[in-house]
Order: sequence, then C-alpha cells, then structure tokens
Amino acid sequence: MTDRSLRLLLDFDACAQRDSGQASVFLHRRDRKFALTCKEQSVEATPKRWIAYINRFSDAELGREQLTQTLRFWKRVNTSFLAVGALFGIFSMLGLLFYDGGQRINVTVIIAFVAFQLLLALLTTTQSLAGWQPWRSVIKRFRKNSQSAVLTRLQPVLMAQAAQLGGLCFAFGGLITLLIMVLLQDLAFGWSTTLETDASSYHAMIAAIAAPWAWLWPAAAPEIGLVEATRFFQASLGQNTINPSLWGQWWPFIAMLWTTWALLPRLILYLLSGVLIKRKARQLLLKHPAMSALMYRMETETLDTGNEHNDASDFPNLNNQSTLTPLPKASTILTWAGAGDSEMPTLLTEAKSIQAKVGGRSTLQEDEATLERVAAQLTKEAKRCVLLATRCWEPPTGELEDFINRAKELWPEGAHIVLVPLASNISREPEQHHIQQWLRFAGRMQSKFVSVSVISSGNDSHFTQAGPKA
Repeated sequence: MTDRSLRLLLDFDACAQRDSGQASVFLHRRDRKFALTCKEQSVEATPKRWIAYINRFSDAELGREQLTQTLRFWKRVNTSFLAVGALFGIFSMLGLLFYDGGQRINVTVIIAFVAFQLLLALLTTTQSLAGWQPWRSVIKRFRKNSQSAVLTRLQPVLMAQAAQLGGLCFAFGGLITLLIMVLLQDLAFGWSTTLETDASSYHAMIAAIAAPWAWLWPAAAPEIGLVEATRFFQASLGQNTINPSLWGQWWPFIAMLWTTWALLPRLILYLLSGVLIKRKARQLLLKHPAMSALMYRMETETLDTGNEHNDASDFPNLNNQSTLTPLPKASTILTWAGAGDSEMPTLLTEAKSIQAKVGGRSTLQEDEATLERVAAQLTKEAKRCVLLATRCWEPPTGELEDFINRAKELWPEGAHIVLVPLASNISREPEQHHIQQWLRFAGRMQSKFVSVSVISSGNDSHFTQAGPKA
C-alpha cells in the first residue's frame, strides 16, 4: 500500500475534489502560472509537482486526512487477510495430515486440495483483471465514509492483492505445519481412488506434477515402485500388507507439491497484483476527468472575458465611466507582450529614463529583473508612476495580473501603474468596447495601485476612476 503510483493517484484525486469548490477563473490563473513557472525552470509540469505547488497555497490537511484514512483501511484489510490466511493454512494442513494410526493419509486428497488452491489463485487474478468486485458489499459495510469514483474503480485490484496475500500466508502456514508434523509425528501416506486406476497411470500423473523439481530433488519425485507399494484399499485397512517403512517416503513429494503448486503461484500472483495496482493507478490518473481539465488550463492563456457572473446569458458590465484628465507624468514606460513594437506615440516615449519590454517573449527572470530595476528608479522619485502600454484589442491575461501583483510587492510604497491600451493605429483612439475590458480589469483588481489612461488622437487622455489620480 505504499506504492508511489497509488499515493500519487489518491493525492491527485483529493486535490481535484478540493478544487471542485473553487472558481474556474482562479483555477485557470493558478495552473497557467504553474505551467509557465515549470517552463521557465526547464522542468516537466508533472502531477507530482502540481500537487506540491498547490499545497503550498491551500490547506491540504483535509486531503492528507482522506489519504491516511484510505491507506489505513486497506492496511487493515491486508492485515486481516494475512492473519486469517495463516490461521486457516495451519488448521487445513492439520486436517489433511490427520492420522490415527489405522488410516493412511491419502495423497490424492492433498493433490486435489492443492489444485483447488491453484484454481482459486488464478480466479482471484482473473477477477481483478475483469474488474469484478465480489467483495463490494463487504467493503461498503466496513467502510465508515464514502469513497470516490476513482477508488471504486481501483478496488478490484486492491482487493485481489489482499486476497493473494491471504492465500500466500495460507500456503506458508500450511508448509510450516507440514514440516513440523513430519518432524514430530510418524506420518503414513498412501494413495487410493474409487476409480479403476492402475499404478502406472497414477505414477504418470505424479511424474508430471513433480517435473518442475525432479531434477533438483529426486527423492521428492516418487518412483513406480513406491506408487505400487503404497496403494491401499478400504477393505484391507485392517491388514498389514504394506511395508510400513514406505509410508513416510511420500513427505518430500508432498512438501514440494505444496511449495511449487500452492506457495509459489500465490507469491508470483501477489507480486503481479502489485504491478497491476501500479498500472491501474497510472491509467486512472491519465484518464482522471480533472487531469484533462488541468492540462487544458496549463496550455491555455487566461483571458478576461468581462463577464463577472457564471451565466452565459449575462452581458459584460459596461457601466464604467471615464473622465478627461492629462496623462500622468512618468519617467518609466513598460510595453507588455509586444505592444508598440511597430509604432509608439511620442507622448509616451519622450523624456523616459527607463523603457523596457515585459511579458510576451520575455522570460520570467527578465521580467523580475525589470521590476527590480524599476523599483530602484522609483525610490529616487517623489511621484512614483509607471506607464504600462498594452494592446487594446487583446484581453487582459492572468500573466499580466500576476506581473502587476509582483510589481506591487517589489515597488516602494506610493507607486502605481497606469495601463495605457494602444490601438493598432496610433492616430486613432481605441474603440469603446476595447477600453471597457481594461476598465473592468482595473476595477477587478480592487486596488489603488492600478488605473487606466487612454490616449486620443489629440494626445489627450481619458483617465478612469478605477485607481488613483496621478
């Protein structure tokens, strides 16, 4: 139960359940920023890194508690199967080896019992591969809390592993009991069947069963003479017609029969169940509904649609108003994501001590260096204003909001940003519906740190009320 793939799946499922109560806009901005950070650091945006990333910003105690309860429950299931399997193995072998001095221990019964154990082991693995859950009602009865759909689909392989562990302990307990009984008692083995079977046919079956170990331990592969000499009949139980020294020579065969066809298959299938759990956990993680949503959020830029509600029928809020005021004086201008690459109004570029490009093709490290450079410049100025030119027709992105929030952290007190949306043709004023999305963006920031100015064809400026006046 300590497999990393299983833990990763349960951790991811817990995070997905926790995110189900969050706003989609928040999730998009958070996961997009995570993807950009991984790209900047040249590392892969794996689910494990994503889980560690979001756990730094949210309370993960609930998810850890659910994970602990799940792992604890399945640990109890495994422990129960282990104890019950070992106990049943001991008593089963005692029953098979029961000998009162007058009745021989029938090798045929032991062979049939081992074949039944092998069949059960194979059926358990087949059940897990088919996804059948014969234990579902029992599991639901003992679980105190409900489980997610992902864990329900994982339950067949988890239960198969517990069953294989119980079968393995059953076989091990039976083998130890057999060896102890051989040491403490004088066991008498023989073979018999109601069917008309001659010794040669029975020996051929014994030789086929013992083929895997005959080369390693010849004494554990009975010869035809032993088979002929140890056959008994119910009518002759009271007669002493069999050489007593031959009765105990079957025990090496019985020990190897139990080890090879009962113990080893259970061990192999138990190890295979661990592989199946890992494989199933990886498949469920890749097919998890939250995984596809996460990949979409990481690969898609966050946009401000202007819709502050969740209903598709709601129209964007167009109630923001603007008032005419002069463009704030600033010694620093930043251009966001290629804004003004072709042409910039002279009103924005004249008498500027710092002109820098941020966002777009600029890396996060380059943006950070620019912010620190601007912060050093602002500490020398009384009027701490920075112009940030953008393309008016492009909606505000989550990356821009993160950039502004980072600037607020680094820049000295009293500094503020004036967003300047630029039209594609600088001789024209941006269209009203383009301006409105930037007004909404500044208003949503709910801070005096951000405001908006629009340069008209006459180099006048419309300055909004969504921020401080410079």
